[in-house]
Amino acid sequence: MTIEKRNLLKIGIFMGGKSIESEVSFNSGRTIYDHIDTARFHAIPIFQTRSGCLHILPWHFLHRGKTTDFLHRLEKEAELITWDQLPKCIDFAFITQHGRYAEDGILQGTFEVLGIPYLGSSVLASAFGMDKFAHKKLLSSYQIDIADGIQIKSNESVTIETISKKLHVNSLNFPLIVKPGHEGSSFGISIVNSVDEAVNAILSARHIDRTVTQNVVVETFEEGREFSCIAIQKKNSWQALSVTEIIHDEKIKLYDYEKKYMPGRTLKQTPANFMPDVFKKIADTCIKVAQLIGFKTIARIDGIYTPDGRIVIIDPNSLSGMAPNTFTFDQAALHGLSHKALITLLIQSELEHHPELQSKLAQIEENQMQNLHRKKIAVLFGGNSNEKEVSFDSGRNVFYKIPEDRYEPLAFFVDSKMKLFHIPYHLIIKNKTEEVEAALDPNSAIQWSELPLIADFVFLGLHGGTGENGSVQGFLEMLSIPYNGSGVFASGLCMNKARTNEWLSIHNINVPPHKLIYLESWNQLSYEEKKENIENQITHLNFPLITKPPSDGCSVLVAQATTIEKLIENLDQHHSLNKETVLCEEMIYGMELTVGVIGNDQITVLPPSQAVTNHAILSMEEKFLPGSGENQTPAPLDSEAHELVQKTMLKTYKAANCKGYARIDCFYQTAEESPTNEPRVVVIEINTLPALTPATCLFHQAAEVGIKPTELIDRIIKLGFENHAEKCKLNKTGTKKKKLSIEL
Repeated sequence: MTIEKRNLLKIGIFMGGKSIESEVSFNSGRTIYDHIDTARFHAIPIFQTRSGCLHILPWHFLHRGKTTDFLHRLEKEAELITWDQLPKCIDFAFITQHGRYAEDGILQGTFEVLGIPYLGSSVLASAFGMDKFAHKKLLSSYQIDIADGIQIKSNESVTIETISKKLHVNSLNFPLIVKPGHEGSSFGISIVNSVDEAVNAILSARHIDRTVTQNVVVETFEEGREFSCIAIQKKNSWQALSVTEIIHDEKIKLYDYEKKYMPGRTLKQTPANFMPDVFKKIADTCIKVAQLIGFKTIARIDGIYTPDGRIVIIDPNSLSGMAPNTFTFDQAALHGLSHKALITLLIQSELEHHPELQSKLAQIEENQMQNLHRKKIAVLFGGNSNEKEVSFDSGRNVFYKIPEDRYEPLAFFVDSKMKLFHIPYHLIIKNKTEEVEAALDPNSAIQWSELPLIADFVFLGLHGGTGENGSVQGFLEMLSIPYNGSGVFASGLCMNKARTNEWLSIHNINVPPHKLIYLESWNQLSYEEKKENIENQITHLNFPLITKPPSDGCSVLVAQATTIEKLIENLDQHHSLNKETVLCEEMIYGMELTVGVIGNDQITVLPPSQAVTNHAILSMEEKFLPGSGENQTPAPLDSEAHELVQKTMLKTYKAANCKGYARIDCFYQTAEESPTNEPRVVVIEINTLPALTPATCLFHQAAEVGIKPTELIDRIIKLGFENHAEKCKLNKTGTKKKKLSIEL
């Protein structure tokens, strides 16, 4: 029985906000929207701009990588609402906003006045949790170990003399940690080793949010093992989900913004490898901290376990980040809680204090998705390429977004040796492939030849190398199992950028002027010989040039060269990493676009996105770090330019014999920019297994034509089945495969 949305409990997911953490908040809000139980709850995404305006956000904006991708469209496409309208719009507020105005009691106070139940701590507890100096004093009074420190008020003089005197009087020795008094997500935090550095860091932290001048905390740098513990409260009883250790490298011992949010950038071990008595001591201390501050329902407590056995609390949080693979879900998975289950648990815990809503929830029918005829989808991710971290993020997102009313997703990790392992939920959520490999159970290994006995379909979340160059596709063809994306020819062709350029040129499709350079005896040449050798090979090319590996993606080793000297330096780097060939292309000027294409015989070209970058080349961070990159979808093209781009993409897709879906990167040049004096499109890359991370541009583009993320995944699967049936002309023998059952 279908349940109408109006009968469900209306959950307002609050994201964005007025703080500098608005981008992280948007990422968290999207995660809750993606995973909330739609059989019980009607999710209403409510986005607050930095200026404070509230909008009910159209779903097609939710999967953008950066809020600036849609801010200019809010006025026309989002519903502007006032705070006073909220009680009629929602039953409950799920807070995923972070930082100032969200975790400091301000948002909580607003909901108290409006009479709206909300997730998390009260006004006072939130205010204490956000004030980094206030909670230090509070915890210290209860004999909780904290890092010794001082507060520099926002109106205090900050000079070498004044800071030097303060440090001396308070017996604070370097190294020290400097951090803003009211921010999160590691914004403005730095390690300093001198008074000069301290002064600069204090001034920077004081103004990290340009809208306000704030107090700054300076405290001792505690050596030891950094941990984070999520605790949840149910029926007034607290439980620590687990403890995660953040494994720092030797050079940078600071868990900064990039390490927190860039896929695969930091090793996080859950559960932490502490002795059982230490583990319990940390968990008990974190629960005590949550109770002392007065947190409610959920808390995240960060600290250091020192070499002398102390547990030093460095940051208690009244809320925790809710990105897909954050500590919250990582630790919950160890208790058998999926994203959906934890979100439901948190809401239910809050509703214990609101009998009328609890009664309403109890009357809502649960959507039973136990369909015995669901097809089994094996999602493969990881692999042995340089893109394995992005693959992990893509595969995990696909696993989450496969429609469970029609399919049963199974997660398979492909290790660095291309071996298959069926992995449980708590490994799917890890931050880095290294963590997964270290935790693999040998008993969970399966043979590739077993895939047809386990699953009906293989969804390749692999990127680059063996996973995208036709090799895995060839094996799956041999096993006669359907899979997503293009076949052997297109996969092999498009992974070889030099051959792709050649092939597209044959089909009269514009590509950059280029030259494939071989580095066989590179290290045997003197510098002058290298220079002469290269100059002879690139006589038809003009600087600046782009150098790239011919068979890697995700901007790996892609660099610009404006001189022959820089070009040689780039080639040296490629050779040092055992690259045998390097593709040199002339840099193309114009509007950089990326365009999704879907289909087999009936092909749909999605609206193009403009890739906005501050650099010569789109970086990994701009592609995948929340809030770093910017894609304008649809791209700001006039109708004629848009038509030319779409026609070129269709021609390119067909020429490469792509199937299912692909993403094509290109430049649009106006008549003034083009050497032909006519508008043209220059294709620079075809991706046959493009990233399907939560904020990838494919989701933006599909949303523009009314296709939701789950619907896009469903369509890709159906196209894979269709392509397989066409190849095989169906199974005329009528034989059936006996499925193997695998358990987590």
